[in-house]
Amino acid sequence: MPVVKSFAGGEVTPEMFGRFDLAKQQVGLALCSNFWILPHGVAQNRAGFEFVNEVKDSTRKTRIVEFSYNTEQTYVIEVGHLYFRFHTGGATLVESPVAITNVTQGVPGIVSAAGHTYANGDWLFLSGIGGMTALNGRFVKADSVVAGVSFGIKDLRGANIDTTGYPAYTAGGTANRVLEVVTPYVEADLFQLEITQSNDVLTLTHPNYPPAELRRISPTVWQYTVITFLPTLATPGPVALASFSPLGSNPNPISHFYVCTGVADETLEESLPSTPNSIAFDLAIAGNIVTITVPVLAGAVRMNVYKLRNGLYSFIAQTASGGVVTDNNIAPDASKTAPFLTAPFTGANNFPGAVGYFEGRRVFAGTNNRPQTYWMTASGSESNLCYSIPTRDDDAITGRLVAQQANRIRHIAPLSQLVMLTSGGEWKFSPVNSDILTPDSAFPKQDSTEGAALVKAIMAGGGTVFVQEAGERLNYMAYKWQSNGWSVEDLSIMAPHLFDNFSIVDLAYQKKPFRIIWAARNDGALLGITFHPEHEIMAWHHHHTDGAFESTACAKEGGEYPLYVVVKRNINGVDVRYIERLHTRRLTALEDAFFVDAGITYDGSPTNVVSGLWHLVGELVTILVDGSVHPSRTVTAAGTLTLDQFVTGSLIHIGKSYTADLQTVPTAMEGLPALGTAFMKNATGVYLRVDKSSGLFAGPTFSTMHEYPPRANEAYGDPPSLKSQLLEIPIEPDWNMLGQVCVRQAQPLPTTILGMVIDFASEGAA
Repeated sequence: MPVVKSFAGGEVTPEMFGRFDLAKQQVGLALCSNFWILPHGVAQNRAGFEFVNEVKDSTRKTRIVEFSYNTEQTYVIEVGHLYFRFHTGGATLVESPVAITNVTQGVPGIVSAAGHTYANGDWLFLSGIGGMTALNGRFVKADSVVAGVSFGIKDLRGANIDTTGYPAYTAGGTANRVLEVVTPYVEADLFQLEITQSNDVLTLTHPNYPPAELRRISPTVWQYTVITFLPTLATPGPVALASFSPLGSNPNPISHFYVCTGVADETLEESLPSTPNSIAFDLAIAGNIVTITVPVLAGAVRMNVYKLRNGLYSFIAQTASGGVVTDNNIAPDASKTAPFLTAPFTGANNFPGAVGYFEGRRVFAGTNNRPQTYWMTASGSESNLCYSIPTRDDDAITGRLVAQQANRIRHIAPLSQLVMLTSGGEWKFSPVNSDILTPDSAFPKQDSTEGAALVKAIMAGGGTVFVQEAGERLNYMAYKWQSNGWSVEDLSIMAPHLFDNFSIVDLAYQKKPFRIIWAARNDGALLGITFHPEHEIMAWHHHHTDGAFESTACAKEGGEYPLYVVVKRNINGVDVRYIERLHTRRLTALEDAFFVDAGITYDGSPTNVVSGLWHLVGELVTILVDGSVHPSRTVTAAGTLTLDQFVTGSLIHIGKSYTADLQTVPTAMEGLPALGTAFMKNATGVYLRVDKSSGLFAGPTFSTMHEYPPRANEAYGDPPSLKSQLLEIPIEPDWNMLGQVCVRQAQPLPTTILGMVIDFASEGAA
């Protein structure tokens, strides 16, 4: 009687079915669809995706990226054609409300809102409207705008909203415009944008655009600007010069040139030098002096003064802002010169494609003209690319990867050492004779030759995970103590069937409730790998929905990092793109179970009519009412759904259905020659150890399945209780060579399978 002790191997390729010698095969699955694997080897059907909003333009591909200002303020940014929008906590950020004073009954309805600043096409969120309540909680488009007075309303498809049959407006209501930032990025370039974050600033790079920043000023104020590569301090004005000779002697006047710079408080970042000022005076005469008065510079804690000597402005003194320095023929310190400005990112083909942070420097790399060159800002600064002659340890750093092929730098990975991923290999920076990177110690060395695709790389498990250059494999680069060095591991080695002839288009890393790396595939499938390399847990599973997954992102919300996705669906005959969020899988009661996609939840007084289903008009939906599965219904053109007669609910989940399937690998049987692989087998029953589960089917194939009886001794009208026990499910006889068992959850109910025992008969058994 074979025992499936664990599912920790995840889905494995059919090419591994005969490898009974491998531990991964023994705990693997032939199919793991819409189930995920927990780190301790348990199989659990995934939670559903709740509807957040439609993207601004469903005809165009749209990307999402995460932004975490701190653990409490996190966002998912909708990166679309020429715009950014923002979502958090499963909702869309909007601007301040404008009061509504009337809504007419007509085609379209006309909303009066004095003082509004809306334009045709703006998305608005309506709420709090009295009488005409069908408009509440709905996103609409403004049309026929009369500036500062009124606007007509259209649905998101662009059709006029007919309010003729709605109850008359009575009072109240507000309109909030969806918060949006204008950008220059077009659809074709969105997934090649390289994005990194520091505090409240996102840095964005692409070879076709100047490097830019998206800065969070407040939760509802965001600012997009092109980066100016200058020190944070302004350039000071010129110094004032005066001469003094106690003897009135100036026999050999020589021109002396001076500049000054400011030094910032806290960071000690130095400004650019002032324009030079000069004075003709003979400082070789004893007692002769030149007084140098530096200007007052806001933000400067000190001022440096430099004097021209041998073609360079070299350091002579430091003073307070607005202070005075006396030059009595001081010998300039040639080891410290005034900073020089560089401007590498000017003009087409000179914009970097990669960006990251390392040791207090912002790192840029990979322009079209210089694909292997990197630039690091001055230490402690984000936009200061100045350098000195000779170089100082805190100067900006510029260098080039010296390789046989001119492979572009695509990603910056800030691990314990700086790592750069190119299209042809992986490079790490090993500082020479130093613990930190300086202009003299930066020494890149190639470690491997896998190469990285343009898909964003992510930090996970103490290393970096990236898509291999060809796009069909997922690699993991990390330090290995066994070899005392860095190595690249193919994460897809046990499940190449999930990758062959496909490509990965987006990645996301979900840290909690357990670590999963998510990968959107070009055919719309969503791959996941439960990722705990320290415990040798790397288990693949794949997921599907009634649509195509196109982009992924995770941001901390509460105690979890929910996965957000962009899904392309066909709703009522129209292709749309929705942003959806993976619901929590932590259940306190059966009625909390959320196992529908593009779903919404009604939570309120008992009702048998649910409204606000505008995103599912015309679709057949699955319904869970207070924990009970309700027959499917089609959403009406009014965005409503009516439950069966005499059925009401306080907590109702509605959305698209999906099916979760498991299939075991071919069975090996101890005590038989060749582990029984050459014998016909018949699975006569399966024992499932489950936790908080209901609605399970099992059988030798997915077309011949039996359901475990859902009801026991529950009271009439109560939903079937969740089972936490050993379930025995008899299955149809099916003699074959493989002896596989299939398990299915097709209802919007939870399933957690802890283990499995299969009861077999075999022609080779004694």
